[in-house]
Amino acid sequence: MDRKVDRTRSAKIRRAGIVAIAAVAAITVLYFVVSASSSRSVKIAGDSLTIATVTSGEFSDYVPLRGTVTPLRTVYLDAMDGGRVEAILVEEGASVVAGQPILQLGNTALQLDVMSREAEVSEQVNNLRNTRLALEQNRLSLQNELTQINYQLTRLEKLAARRAELASAGLIARQDSEDAADELEYYRTRRANTLESQKTDELMRKSQIQRLEATVEQLQKNLLIAQRNLDGLVVKAPIAGQLTSFDAEIGESKARGQRLGQVDEIEGFKITAPVDEFYLTRLRKDQVAQFKMNGNTYTLHVAKIYPEVRDGKFDIDLRFDSATTLDMLRRGQSLQLRLALGDSTEAVLLANGGFFQDTGGNWVFVLDGNKATRRDVQLGRRNPELIEVIGGLQPGDRVITSTYSNFIDMNQLVLTGEP
Repeated sequence: MDRKVDRTRSAKIRRAGIVAIAAVAAITVLYFVVSASSSRSVKIAGDSLTIATVTSGEFSDYVPLRGTVTPLRTVYLDAMDGGRVEAILVEEGASVVAGQPILQLGNTALQLDVMSREAEVSEQVNNLRNTRLALEQNRLSLQNELTQINYQLTRLEKLAARRAELASAGLIARQDSEDAADELEYYRTRRANTLESQKTDELMRKSQIQRLEATVEQLQKNLLIAQRNLDGLVVKAPIAGQLTSFDAEIGESKARGQRLGQVDEIEGFKITAPVDEFYLTRLRKDQVAQFKMNGNTYTLHVAKIYPEVRDGKFDIDLRFDSATTLDMLRRGQSLQLRLALGDSTEAVLLANGGFFQDTGGNWVFVLDGNKATRRDVQLGRRNPELIEVIGGLQPGDRVITSTYSNFIDMNQLVLTGEP
């Protein structure tokens, strides 16, 4: 008897079988890939590699610098108002004293401006003098008028009193007595008005003189500034030292604010050196640097750290501990320095090399016989010669320290020949 076939169940079984086969294939491929990856190796000539042995010793935390000898103090010479070079009084490289004339500039516009200001000041001074004279004359006139009024008051008081007595006795007409009394009252009123006018005029006189004096004072200040600018046409040495970077020719025009040169203090020097921005947070004032010259070691200390970073570097100034080293130095001379960033300590050490740039210090190739295997490590501080080992290596381990650029993706190296 025929049975009905369940097609849905058969399809599910076939799909499950296909999935199982695909999973087995994927696992197999992954196994071979992982196996191949974990065993990636390359043969390389041993004599093309640099190999160093991990050691224990003292680690010196320093950074090498190339510094330039610069004057301890430099003062720049700029044209205050500009002008035409009329005379050069000192040649470049000469020693100068403070206040010594160096250069004479001519500026007709500035000279005319000073003359105009002088005339304006003279005019205002004359106005002030004339005003003082006029006010004084007015004051004297009022004073004379008041004196005359007081005289009339004294006279009229006596006259009015006599006439009042005579009028009472019937010896003169009453009108004469009243006229004398009216005139006396008139002068009394006039005196009061004159006193008030004198007081008002005095206040106005003081206020007007104060304004004129303030105007003259301001004009004199402006004139003083203009005269100072005029005096600035004679460029003088601000300090004693050596004139350098002096750039001027007779007849040449110099713009306002243009750099003319500089005066370097020759009593002392400092060293200016660029430092990689990587060390910005590790530098501080008074850190010690050293350099060798003529078989002697000389010491400096960090005096100033400039915060501005340009092209990945920032500058520092270093000063000498004593003046005994200055005779052998010359401005612009280059020196090779060692700047200590910290104290020397005992550590496990590995020679510095090109591998660090390739691996970032995260792993190295460690030799075992003629094979070198990749190993993760932890590295700390480094200087141009040595690197501090924190973990992953022990004294006696042999490490490839040359560049890894040709085999950076390898896990194992097979060395041929003698390393």
